[in-house]
Amino acid sequence: MPDNKKFFENLSGAGKAIAVLTSGGDAQGMNAAVRAVVRMGIYVGAKVYFIHEGYQGMVDGGENIKEANWESVSSMLQVGGTVIGSARCKDFRTREGRLKAAHNLVQKGITNLCVIGGDGSLTGANLFREEWSGLLAELLQQGLIDEEATQKYSALHIVGMVGSIDNDFCGTDMTIGTDSALHRIIEVVDAIMTTAQSHQRTFVLEVMGRHCGYLALVSALACGADWVLIPEMPPEDGWEEKMCQKLSAKRAGMKRLNIIIVAEGAIDRKNKPITSEHVKDLVVRCLGFDTRVTILGHVQRGGTPSAFDRILASRMGVEAVLALLETTANTPACVVSLCGNQSVRLPLMECVQMTQEVQKAMDEKRFEDAVQLRGRSFQNNLKTYKLLAHRKPASELPVSNFNVAVLNVGAPAAGMNAAVRSAVRVGISEGHKMFAVNDGFEGFSKGQIKEVNWADVGGWTGQGGSLLGTKRTLPAKHLDKIAEQMRKYNINALLVIGGFEAYLAIMDLLAARGTYEELCVPMVMVPATVSNNVPGSDLSIGADTALNAITDTCDRIKQSASGTKRRVFIIETMGGYCGYLASVGGLAAGADAAYIYEEPFDIRDLQSNVEHLTEKMKTSIQRGLILRNENSNENYTTDFIYQLYSEEGRGVFDCRKNVLGHMQQGGAPSPFDRNFGTKISAKAMQWISKKLNESYRRGRVFANTDDSACLLGMRRRALVFQPVVQLKNETDFVHRIPKEQWWLKLRPLMKILAKYKTSYDVSDSGQMEHVVLNRSKASGATAAI
Repeated sequence: MPDNKKFFENLSGAGKAIAVLTSGGDAQGMNAAVRAVVRMGIYVGAKVYFIHEGYQGMVDGGENIKEANWESVSSMLQVGGTVIGSARCKDFRTREGRLKAAHNLVQKGITNLCVIGGDGSLTGANLFREEWSGLLAELLQQGLIDEEATQKYSALHIVGMVGSIDNDFCGTDMTIGTDSALHRIIEVVDAIMTTAQSHQRTFVLEVMGRHCGYLALVSALACGADWVLIPEMPPEDGWEEKMCQKLSAKRAGMKRLNIIIVAEGAIDRKNKPITSEHVKDLVVRCLGFDTRVTILGHVQRGGTPSAFDRILASRMGVEAVLALLETTANTPACVVSLCGNQSVRLPLMECVQMTQEVQKAMDEKRFEDAVQLRGRSFQNNLKTYKLLAHRKPASELPVSNFNVAVLNVGAPAAGMNAAVRSAVRVGISEGHKMFAVNDGFEGFSKGQIKEVNWADVGGWTGQGGSLLGTKRTLPAKHLDKIAEQMRKYNINALLVIGGFEAYLAIMDLLAARGTYEELCVPMVMVPATVSNNVPGSDLSIGADTALNAITDTCDRIKQSASGTKRRVFIIETMGGYCGYLASVGGLAAGADAAYIYEEPFDIRDLQSNVEHLTEKMKTSIQRGLILRNENSNENYTTDFIYQLYSEEGRGVFDCRKNVLGHMQQGGAPSPFDRNFGTKISAKAMQWISKKLNESYRRGRVFANTDDSACLLGMRRRALVFQPVVQLKNETDFVHRIPKEQWWLKLRPLMKILAKYKTSYDVSDSGQMEHVVLNRSKASGATAAI
């Protein structure tokens, strides 16, 4: 692994000039990307320039191209839109306009461009790069530059980041702004559901996305919509009657509302538009339901960026600078992308061409191809939605005669209910009888088990906490009674949704198989905990919601000091001994430091941080933010750090402290947690079905191999089933954390962006791949932070 010295020798930005611009439609998180590019660029010794108003500013030059400094990007992390402006530019589409732009860049010595925008903006950047030498020759011929400038600035390097709420760019799981747009949509849907229920109404919601149905599809999955219309997969002929039958059946089943989500580019099989008004008129005419239309419009582009978008944009911004430093004259223009949980670099034009192929497939009515070209993640979203939204008639269901129990174990986490709903409905679709267990293994031992049907879990997706009830009780003390209940209800498989206690519980049950034959059944655990401390998974259900709670609170706390000069806030987060929330929350909130157990610190580190903040307060940045994980150090408590900072900062800054507590566990789940919970739980149930069929012999289920008790977790780019026995060596049981944690590699980013000198390991930086290869590897895992 490269050390600090090697990093700066190989990737020094000294003598280089980087310009950053945002182009096309704005998206939440663009400012976080701009901030990361500016600060990382300055950090490596490069000059960094803003280009205001996108390509128009590049063409117009003058005051539109300004050098940026460290303070230029302070207090912009939490701001939506783009503070450097964006514009659609007709001039840049002409060679004459691009000639002016080239002249303006050469005058500033800029040969490295970081473009944040959609496919049109990135295509324009690539054309500009291809024409660069010809444009310089023309400028030389016109006498606007000399021969020395032509030689010195002979190559233009381009790196793109996709900033678009539509998520319509092939090659990346998530574009900057998509998650925030989903937050806006889900906030509206959750609010509409309460009024719709009051009046027994049907609501038709139109969401943005141009010719891409991602926002419509994922929001439908996240809110459990009754029907969704997207351009990639138009409904079959006769869909109107089927939709009305479904809505009518829902009302007959005592459901008081219906939600239909329509993508703005929705079409039928003949490529004719399907509008929200058309859907409304159809429902009113055929069913007579009181129906309303809500067109969300530009509210989806607005508001503060989510924690996910801030972290994604910060990671991509740093990666973009690294890519520019490593590029040569022969390196193709690349786009920095996200695949699963990894940053990758892909040839820009490969991505653009595949994106254009999607539209071509839709125009030619090759809709299956269009879905496939959108990527594995889109396919899985569509497949999961169909599985959960449309119940098959009993006559079409397979008959399995298997009984599967679902329970929550450990502390509540937002998204648990979405996971339970998904498990129940997928299980029923697979032909199983589904049983819900109240209050974890304690409830299991007391027989708090009941059969649940499809309708019982309706409306669960958006509910916070655990509707089944959850306890931290481990099964070891109740094995006799649990085995008795397994026998009584003939439970053939277990799905356990929870945190570290759920992991320990599966181990207890596995160890007891030799004594209790009833426990020789397939078992799978799905990680759900705000602490994100479960071995075998990079992410847990509930962690994203907690991160958003931390980020929102930090934003408010920082804003509270806007009228107060020089104030530092000490914030305590949850997580047990796991520093995920403090570290990643710190990156999302723009913290100056985050104290965690995994990275030991002493009084010298605390003193160094105080000195750093004292220097910071001499600039125009007059607020500081320190996060501390609750168990980071038994002696350096939140109170101690608060008192130390108050004393050492006396006369320079004052201090305030805040313990966030259980607000991190509460609230409605974020769109990410709803979808992650839904998809991971669906996959877990499909694994259970497979294992049940494999282990069914002589009229009974018998599974006692190691691989019949697994944890389903996200590892880098894939959702992977791992036998829990194999995870023992990866676990620190004393502190209830994994021995290796991927997010520790993000900590240097937080320090760099807070102006600390630190080593940065670039061995894990994205390497250039190919978009087709990238997509064939993709597992359908949800994009991860």
